[in-house]
Amino acid sequence: MDPFDSNNTERANLPRNMIENSMFEEEPDVVDLAKDSTAFPTFPALDPDDVAYEPRSSRLLVRGLGENDMDEDEEDYESSARLLGMSFMNRSAAHRSNSSPYTRQAPPRSCSRPSARTMVVCGLFVVIMASMTMVLYFLPGCNFTKIGCRKTNKTTPFEQVYPVSTNGELFPWTKFRLPRSIHPLSYDLTLDPDLDNMTFTGRTVINMSVLHNTKLIVLHSANLNITKATFKLGDGEAKDVTVLEYKPRQQIAVKFSDELKTGQYCVLTLDYSAKLSHTYDGFYNSSYTDTDGIKRVLAATQFEPLAARKAFPCFDEPSFKATFLIRISRKPTYLTLSNMPQAKSTPLVNGLIQDEFEKTNVNMSTYLVAFIVANFTPVRKNVSETLVSVYSVPEKKEHTDYALDTVCKLLEFYNDFFEIAYPLKKLDLVAIPDFLAGAMENWGLITFRETTLLVGKQSSDLEKQVVASVIAHELAHQWFGNLVTMRWWNDLWLNEGFATYMQYMSLQTVLPKLDIGNLFLAVRFRALDKDALNSSHAVSTDVNKPEQVEEMFDSVSYEKGASILLMLNASLSGDQEFRKGIIQYLKQFSGLNTDTNDLWNSLTQVEVSPQHPNVSEMMSSWTSLKGFPLVTVSRKGGQVTLTQEHFLLTSDNATQTSSLWNIPVTYVTDNCSLAPECTQMFNLKNKSGTLKEIPESVKWLKLNYRNTGFYIVHYGDEGWAALIDALSNNVNVLTHEDRASLIHNIFALSRLGRVSFHQVLNLLKYMSNETQTSPVTEALLQLNVFYQLLDKRQEHNLAARMKSYILHQFGSLMDKQTWKEEESVSKQEMRSALLEMACSLYEEKCIQQAQAQFKQYVESNGTSRIPGDLQQVVFTVAAQSNEDWMTLLSMYEHATYDAEKRKMLRGLASTQDPRRIVWILKAGLRGDTIPTQELPLVIHTVCKGFAGYLFVWDFIQENWNSLIEKFPVGSFAMQTIIKSATSQYSTQAHLDQVQDFFSSLKERGSQMRSVQEALETIKLNQRWMDKNLPTLQKWL
Repeated sequence: MDPFDSNNTERANLPRNMIENSMFEEEPDVVDLAKDSTAFPTFPALDPDDVAYEPRSSRLLVRGLGENDMDEDEEDYESSARLLGMSFMNRSAAHRSNSSPYTRQAPPRSCSRPSARTMVVCGLFVVIMASMTMVLYFLPGCNFTKIGCRKTNKTTPFEQVYPVSTNGELFPWTKFRLPRSIHPLSYDLTLDPDLDNMTFTGRTVINMSVLHNTKLIVLHSANLNITKATFKLGDGEAKDVTVLEYKPRQQIAVKFSDELKTGQYCVLTLDYSAKLSHTYDGFYNSSYTDTDGIKRVLAATQFEPLAARKAFPCFDEPSFKATFLIRISRKPTYLTLSNMPQAKSTPLVNGLIQDEFEKTNVNMSTYLVAFIVANFTPVRKNVSETLVSVYSVPEKKEHTDYALDTVCKLLEFYNDFFEIAYPLKKLDLVAIPDFLAGAMENWGLITFRETTLLVGKQSSDLEKQVVASVIAHELAHQWFGNLVTMRWWNDLWLNEGFATYMQYMSLQTVLPKLDIGNLFLAVRFRALDKDALNSSHAVSTDVNKPEQVEEMFDSVSYEKGASILLMLNASLSGDQEFRKGIIQYLKQFSGLNTDTNDLWNSLTQVEVSPQHPNVSEMMSSWTSLKGFPLVTVSRKGGQVTLTQEHFLLTSDNATQTSSLWNIPVTYVTDNCSLAPECTQMFNLKNKSGTLKEIPESVKWLKLNYRNTGFYIVHYGDEGWAALIDALSNNVNVLTHEDRASLIHNIFALSRLGRVSFHQVLNLLKYMSNETQTSPVTEALLQLNVFYQLLDKRQEHNLAARMKSYILHQFGSLMDKQTWKEEESVSKQEMRSALLEMACSLYEEKCIQQAQAQFKQYVESNGTSRIPGDLQQVVFTVAAQSNEDWMTLLSMYEHATYDAEKRKMLRGLASTQDPRRIVWILKAGLRGDTIPTQELPLVIHTVCKGFAGYLFVWDFIQENWNSLIEKFPVGSFAMQTIIKSATSQYSTQAHLDQVQDFFSSLKERGSQMRSVQEALETIKLNQRWMDKNLPTLQKWL
């Protein structure tokens, strides 16, 4: 899925499809009942996979208290034990303190009669001991552990503590993950949505096989009112059964008195009713206003990661693959879509029509199931024996041609590249007006935001690049994710990292005009920035509760996953070795679930070469370790030594690690530095290693050729000086990727404290000769971070000097930019970055040109077109004027082309007027004028301005409950909101405010990884400012 905002001009934030992180702790003193079932004979014998520790977070007491609550009696017992122990220790201490002087007295030579005082003390001691003995005797076997008194204190294990179902019975399962005793084979789903009342009813028939003996079936259900349940074993009769529900874990269960036997088949039928979801997951309602001003309603689905259970009861985990047969009723004026082609339509007596879809010819995970009820219009084409369709609301049908053409080209490419044909008969791409994620890879029915699928007739290639990227990503998922699926969410990168890698790789081949390489380089830089934090996580990491599942949809799973695949591919001999390996992986595990080791093992079977005899050995560190290495180069004559360490911005004694990566280091020298043939490789497996003899005539080395490796390089003072000197003499001595890499690395090393900011500025002196996009955009982004910190810190003098420095350093490039149509995507990227920076710094010429463009656009009633890559800067400048802001708002409300409309929204959100800032924030929360799906973008944009930055934090605190109701805790939307609001703080006061607020939330979000990232970022900002403010005052 593509969770990331693909239409943001800071496309480094992309993670393109669905917005993409330890769960329950195990307690060794809570053990299963299975070994002592006689202790609690009312429970059925437990499944073998039930023998496990109980998660602390899941414990509920039999009385039905809330999670983690302790029974009052238990609490009293535990407290009593502590008090008794403390009382005894205190009294003993008091007694000792009253003994005689500091000098040690000689022991008496004979026994003397104890004094009265001694008798009293001894008597008290005896009373205390007797009291403790009686307590221990009369309490029900309390062992005074942290879990309290659970059962008789014998040598038998403690009994499992079961949560309480909604009907008061004990729920027979205690874990977040489902048992593996039962496996679904097929689902027969019948759904009857009522779009007038925003409700639906359903019937789910699940055919299952018994994998090992069990007395219970546990599956998922959320917000569904189950009205009837029947169960049939083999060829027997269907009988009514009672369904138990435990809402905190969204689980339901059926218990049996007789054991289900391994190899048996059974059928569970569940009838239910529910409300259509009012958020963006599950089976949710949506609406839009057509060109006649009429509100149109529709219903769509978004199930990844944990929301199929909100539409039908199911085994809602990736490894429970099954087939699906789906029927949906509708009004005659609507159409329905699902994963498979429509098989038949049947008129019903109530005037509705029931559409039945073919049974899936592939086994699917539940999160890939999808269905839509709407009045959309398609355009179609047959490609490679697949009917490809692109659907939109009728008014936007003319915007679908580019998507159809692009997906057809990419489908043919993937069919050929993977040597596995797309397995379904049809492929639908659907633009949904109200959709939170960038897109979602449902098998055969891919859903998109309108901004990531629809392209106007006169759209720029930069806008087409966004759409093509998302389509390429989602289409790659039909193989990576759908055909072969990760076993559990801890290996989400197998889906998202591969889809991200293939998105860039495929477009470089299929649509080279889009020049996608610059974007791929930029997102790799941003992934490094995030992974440099201690709050980051390993690519493959433990996932044990819903928020952690949501948090996996981040740049580590997407961009870092793609980056290490790029690094692996670049390190292999031969152009086709990597391709052979992934074809082997797809064919070997087609239709199955995998983990990371399965991938490395498949690649190892193919990639046997002298350099890398074992891919698994080389790559395992990159997925199992958090962060990435810093490679330091030291040179003495012809000897060059490389040393690796964990690049960690928050480095202190508590966070020092001994991590070692197997690094395929690539390097070039001044003798040969541009062509791929110049590249030499060295595998750095240990803490340090020495390159083969380098001639002393070699003036410099540049490591990480074209930044294909996921590491940062420090060259030492002499090494940096040599590279800076080389660039000042000839900017083209390195590839543009290598120049951008040097800029990114030296800023990162400055944050780490390894180089001075003076060295950073020395490197940037060559920028006046730079003509390529990647180095310019990276330098602008990095400098803008520091400018914004100074501005938000109200260091006005320094901010003014930094502004002057930027305008001086890049002024000649800014002046060279035109305001007319530009064909090259790369030049569009550089122009938009330069002019947006110039206008944000109030450069007079830029402001005047932007105002003139807007005036001409308004006066022509929209017939005079603003080039697509300049629309953002023009709308942002216009929004700073009271009159033009109102004009822009009116244009936004009537705009139909979504990419342009979104740029208008960002312009509106850039206002510095406090009243308008408050209005736009509240409008985004309400979802009337501004769709709530755009609220994260609104907050991100508002925070860039000084006035908005002051308002947003209060807004988030006041509306936290509303925010987590609309966006799941841990979701990419919430990650964006938190990061936007806090990433520019740099004072202790702000750190305390943020820490206090999130600490108060508890289960409502305090443990999110994004919260830890926010706190860490503030501390790093504070450290950098404290260290560099005096230096900046001197140098600037």
